[in-house]
Amino acid sequence: MTGKLTAAGFPEGLVRARARSGPAAALPALEDYALAMFGGSDTLSRETAHDMMDTLRLVPPILMPRRLEKLIDLGREPLYTDVALDTGVGGFNSPLPLVISALGSTNLAGGHIGNAVARQAGRRGVPMVIGENVVPSSGYGRLGDADHRSLRTRISAYCAELPDGLGGVAVQQSTEDADAEVWNLVYSDPTTLPLLESGRLAFELKLGQGAKPGLGGMSVVDAPDGAATEGQFTVDPVFGTGTSRMLRSATPGTFTQEILHRQIILMRNNFPRARIWVKLPPGRDIATAAGIAWAAGADAVTIDGAEAGTGWAPLSFMDHVGLPLAECLMRIAPGDACCIASGRMWEGTRAVKALALGARAVGLGRAAFLAADEDPERGLLNLLDCCAFEMRLLLSALGKYTVAEVGREDLWGLPPAAAPVSTPANPQPIRTIDSEETP
Repeated sequence: MTGKLTAAGFPEGLVRARARSGPAAALPALEDYALAMFGGSDTLSRETAHDMMDTLRLVPPILMPRRLEKLIDLGREPLYTDVALDTGVGGFNSPLPLVISALGSTNLAGGHIGNAVARQAGRRGVPMVIGENVVPSSGYGRLGDADHRSLRTRISAYCAELPDGLGGVAVQQSTEDADAEVWNLVYSDPTTLPLLESGRLAFELKLGQGAKPGLGGMSVVDAPDGAATEGQFTVDPVFGTGTSRMLRSATPGTFTQEILHRQIILMRNNFPRARIWVKLPPGRDIATAAGIAWAAGADAVTIDGAEAGTGWAPLSFMDHVGLPLAECLMRIAPGDACCIASGRMWEGTRAVKALALGARAVGLGRAAFLAADEDPERGLLNLLDCCAFEMRLLLSALGKYTVAEVGREDLWGLPPAAAPVSTPANPQPIRTIDSEETP
């Protein structure tokens, strides 16, 4: 445990307990068995209740025809251990409906903890996203640079542990990354060739993030680093003259419908062997943007709710800007398309609620960091095992045995208007410069 990481407003203590103890941390303390009595959700809810997703309840039915079907299949009564959690995520195969969310260019993500996260995610075979601005900030590492912060180091750490047929890496590219031709570097690198040949490489187009919708990436740099990247980023001496540290901001990457559609088409044309992912901030037009992305051929769309974490963002944005994750999910109807939900994910209950609202998988961000900080060798693995244990218990209680079977009928507490908003394949006519490109 480095003890350096903190996560205000996040159930840090509970995440660290899961990182230490794995599935055992999902149960009451063993020493309390036969001595204490339990009921309700008093202690846990006081520490974790935060938003609509937390206040929703999963409600099993009493009559479960699906359980009888499973009994017939197995020749015995099914248990929670019979729940299958494997799923397809954006063209990748994952043993769990979990993804490691984008870890970008801040010192947190670029340090040894970021590489510990990559190693453990690779070992378990869950997909991992690498955030924007890593190459302009820390380099690619193609010329044998041993910098542990480089993009290539993170990919190599993940691939060194990756089982055959599972997982995959999605790499974001910002406007500043585009200047550095990051996707071209990754696509042509022999290091990533095994990923490319096995269909486990994706590029993610990021339109924003939950903690600061409408803004680009932000980090704090020392004056020399700021000077070195000035011209690529906006560098602002907002902290005053008493420090050499400066705020560095990337461009927000605002898109129109036409640009979003065209960008995805270009990505598919330029990188035909890579999967295409799109990450959306929690904007009020989330359903329109998601519909355009799917219609243009995106393999996955990540919905990053306003509860999502970040390495750096204005306090006013984190507290007051963007739609909550549950509201985002209620506004879209992914159907068979792949939707990844992220925003304050750290345990199985919240994950299953997101699956019930239509997500195919959920992203772990702060929780993955804290787990790796607690134990750089097994913390994230233990957290993933704990999430899997909880999800199997919950799905089994609902009388369902695959993640695809969970639905809104399993939730109580949705507002009356929570019926899915229809997301047509092409929500509005796309005006393009070249009429023949109209989908």
